[in-house]
Amino acid sequence: MITFALPAGSEAIAPAKPRDSVRLLVARPAGISHHRFRNLPLEPGDLLVVNTSATLPAAVGHVHVSTWLDDGSWVVEPRLPDGPDLSRTPGEVVPLPGGYFLTLEEHYLGSPRLWRAVVTPDVPVKTYLTAFGRPIRYSYVTGSYPLAEYQTVYAAEPGSAEMPSAGRPFTTRLLTRLMARGVTIAPLTLHTGVSSPEQNEPPMPERYDVPLPTIRLVEHARLTGGRVVAVGTTVVRALESTVDDGLSGWTNLVLGPDRPAQLVTGLITGLHAPEASHLALLEAVAGTDLVKAAYEEAVRERYLWHEFGDSMLLLP
Repeated sequence: MITFALPAGSEAIAPAKPRDSVRLLVARPAGISHHRFRNLPLEPGDLLVVNTSATLPAAVGHVHVSTWLDDGSWVVEPRLPDGPDLSRTPGEVVPLPGGYFLTLEEHYLGSPRLWRAVVTPDVPVKTYLTAFGRPIRYSYVTGSYPLAEYQTVYAAEPGSAEMPSAGRPFTTRLLTRLMARGVTIAPLTLHTGVSSPEQNEPPMPERYDVPLPTIRLVEHARLTGGRVVAVGTTVVRALESTVDDGLSGWTNLVLGPDRPAQLVTGLITGLHAPEASHLALLEAVAGTDLVKAAYEEAVRERYLWHEFGDSMLLLP
């Protein structure tokens, strides 16, 4: 297991402007180098796979809305100012803005912080959040920012509780430069739930859809010697889910050293907290030694963490 301690002041407290000005740590077996994101060192023949899920304004009242289920019920995380509210009980009714109410039915998949809940009057989750929600914001972010700051430039389909933040540093200019260089860009969708503060809590099921042309581009890149570079852990999870579970649905896949990536050969990622389960997914792509070396270097060089922070490119 990878462990490290974050020095004080390691959190990015505001969005970087311009987006592609964040720092980029590039980790290869031959060594580590430092860049700006705008100088992303991808090569002709590489395939860049992006998650086009758009961020919902998923904070409402004292609740974070994680996702919605196929039966119309919601998965929610009741909140206190400093974290999840673990004091809630089954059957409890939580008032929401606009005259709506949530009834907490049961803990969702055994999680102590997530609940399956029913809203009354009945309303689709996207409709309700668009009218009454605000972006989820954690205490290390010092200001209040509009939803646009929590979207990637290629966001298309609303559905994520929190921004698929590995893609935030991309700008339309950078994407255009990469395509002109001979890098192919392919989309997929995975809607993220609310992040977990619990050490080693496994990822929850997430809804995903991978277009058939994207899979064909992955196969072509691998056959022709190009790298398949995922933008974020969400892209890794969605692509790797197609190996066993098809092109769309709900994924329960948990990646790690015991289940390494089979399709992804490179990863652009933000920097994850020491206790995050995402670290195991990074190991599934890049191996424990490379991820450990990258994080040690990021700590030493005072990189910035979290959704507005700096980036890594892992190329095993």
